[in-house]
Parts: sequence; C-alpha cells; structure tokens
Amino acid sequence: MRDEESSLEQAGSDLERIVARSLRQAPPAQAPLMAWPVVCGSAVAERTRALSFLDGVLSVAVADAGWKFELQGLAPRYLASINRYTVEAVRRIEFVVMHLETPEQDPR
Repeated sequence: MRDEESSLEQAGSDLERIVARSLRQAPPAQAPLMAWPVVCGSAVAERTRALSFLDGVLSVAVADAGWKFELQGLAPRYLASINRYTVEAVRRIEFVVMHLETPEQDPR
C-alpha cells in the first residue's frame, strides 16, 4: 500500500510540474485565465469563468452574490496558488456576478 501511495504522490508532483511549466510558457496576459480552473478546482471551475486579466486584476464571473461572497473568502488562497503558476503577478481577484450557463443548462 505504501508503494502505491508513493507512486500517486509522485504522479501528482509530476503533473503539477508539467502544469506549472506550461502556464509559465503561456502569454503573460493569458496565463492567469488558464490557471484559474487549475487553482480553484473542478467544482468551482464548472460554476465560474475567468473573464480577463488586466493590470494585475483577474476578473472572474460568478453566478450569484452567494458564490461571490464564498469565493471572496477563498481569494487569498487562490491568489497564492495562482501566483505559483504565472510569470506576471495577480494582485487581486475580482468576482463579477453575471449569468453563467451551468453544465445542466447547456443545450448541447
């Protein structure tokens, strides 16, 4: 069991290095947008969308005021994580309430 855990830890570490390298090679204005789903996780990524990165501010669309409130509390953690992956520093994340299609609403 220990060997299996060690292999999983190694795979996770390798994957993080690959993602970090890819994001650092992305255009500086695009890297934070690409990094958002990585740092926030799949559950949050499905219900948000990175809109823009300008002057150190990453704008992220959220579905409602409840999501905005919750994510504002997590913003310091997201900032620390996202700045591990980007060349240009993200100083602030601004959450913007707007209508977003959720996977359940997607007509495809």
